[in-house]
Amino acid sequence: MNETPHLTPQQIVDRYRERFGSGLIDEKVTERGEGIKKVKAHNLWFRVSRELLRPAIQELITIRFPHFAVIAGNDLGTEIELLYIFSVFYGQKFGEYMVTIAIRLPKSDLSVPTITDLIPGALFSEREKQEFFGVTVTGIPDGRRLFLPEDFPQGVYPWRKDETGIPPEMIKNLWEVDRPKDRPAPPVPEKPPSPEVKKEGGESA
Repeated sequence: MNETPHLTPQQIVDRYRERFGSGLIDEKVTERGEGIKKVKAHNLWFRVSRELLRPAIQELITIRFPHFAVIAGNDLGTEIELLYIFSVFYGQKFGEYMVTIAIRLPKSDLSVPTITDLIPGALFSEREKQEFFGVTVTGIPDGRRLFLPEDFPQGVYPWRKDETGIPPEMIKNLWEVDRPKDRPAPPVPEKPPSPEVKKEGGESA
């Protein structure tokens, strides 16, 4: 795969604007310093329409094949926001770029295409978003539950803030739960002996 030479953050933004036009809903670039030497690094944030998710990731791949970090998510009320987070140019002297490609899905249509054919490592994050947000990932090669037990109630999504989130009766305040009767008490480490107190004249007590 031919990779584009080093581009500045603004050049990448300009490239996305030219490629995606009105489909690029918002963009932002911020700078950060890392480590003792304060090596400059940049955060690039793009929000695109759902239809442009895969093309936006493919565009990043043509610039430099990225390291996939995670798909983060947030319940915004009427929408679920998904944030696909990558890094590019890791270890380069001009500093790493953290690139976030965000989309918003209406709760009436919570479906998004898989990106595992582009970034295989995204599979676990896609499965997580299915379980915790109720997002349907179309084309996912393995949609089985991974994080929640098989007997976890269908239609309950732990990271949702609406009526499909965790109901009050499923919440346990751990400080109110008694220790199981059949479990031995945890060992309590012995206190170390106190240092001897010396009396005047150098004699020990």
